[in-house]
Amino acid sequence: MKYIEWSIERLDELVSLWNKEISAEFPMRVDLFKQNSFDDINIFHDGSLIAIDDEGNVRGFVVSKLWQDSVNVGISKETGWIQVLLVARDYRNQGIGTKLLNHAEGKFREKCIKNIWLGKDTWHYFPGIPQEYKSVAKWFEKNGYIQVGEEFDLDCYYENNQGLEIVEKEEVEISLVRIDEKEEFLEFMHRCFPGRWEYEAIQYFQLGGTGREFVVLKKNNRIIGFCRVNDSKSPVIAQNVYWAPLYKGELGGIGPLGIDANERKHGYGLYIVEAAVQELRKRGTDSIVIDWTGLVDFYRKLGYEVCKSYYSYHKNI
Repeated sequence: MKYIEWSIERLDELVSLWNKEISAEFPMRVDLFKQNSFDDINIFHDGSLIAIDDEGNVRGFVVSKLWQDSVNVGISKETGWIQVLLVARDYRNQGIGTKLLNHAEGKFREKCIKNIWLGKDTWHYFPGIPQEYKSVAKWFEKNGYIQVGEEFDLDCYYENNQGLEIVEKEEVEISLVRIDEKEEFLEFMHRCFPGRWEYEAIQYFQLGGTGREFVVLKKNNRIIGFCRVNDSKSPVIAQNVYWAPLYKGELGGIGPLGIDANERKHGYGLYIVEAAVQELRKRGTDSIVIDWTGLVDFYRKLGYEVCKSYYSYHKNI
């Protein structure tokens, strides 16, 4: 087995390996893999690696990330992420996965990374290890990774006119962000939700977003809450529509969402989700996914149920 640097020239082969191994649960698209594993500025090329056999066929790979963007949103430079580590089924138990993992961890140490997360990266695929991959979880545990929680994806299928009507609240108004409200919206995100959510909003506009992906809640003409909505026409392939090939018809995605801490306990959280559902249903979506959340009981109030589960893992080095 040979190990070569991370290269976009291998894009189709990497996607082919992914789909051969896990497409039944997580069908990969070339444009999605390119977006998340090559175009992200935070890809740690030195910590990523491809395993090829003597004939030059891709048999495994690891993708690593660390914070490299110049935008300051408070994300720690001492955190590293392993986005994905995958080895072809017929080549497992031969030390390939260990070689890939050791390489990534060694390069992280050279960069003074103190904490490694499995998934949860910028432009991530997973918020942890999918719970059906129990042998993968045990393997990472043997390599020093500790489970620290659970995360869930939820979905809901709508029929006929379901989700199209909501009871409005008189003291607030719902709208989509207009492009001329961009700075006001980003200031709201920086004030109330600095970090990953702010970063994703900044990137959204940098990549050509016009505002149609953000439902906002206003009180006295001031933004006090937001909810992101995604569909096939969005300027990026967002996390809650990654696995759209698993669904029939148009898939929509909801999240993240948040309410200004000074405006909570008024039922605004549930209300903005209902408004987001209404917006997506008007666009013709039949199914909607909410990804990476622990608020299962909250979303069950609107008919959502768990469709995928993950174990969160990290390691201090």
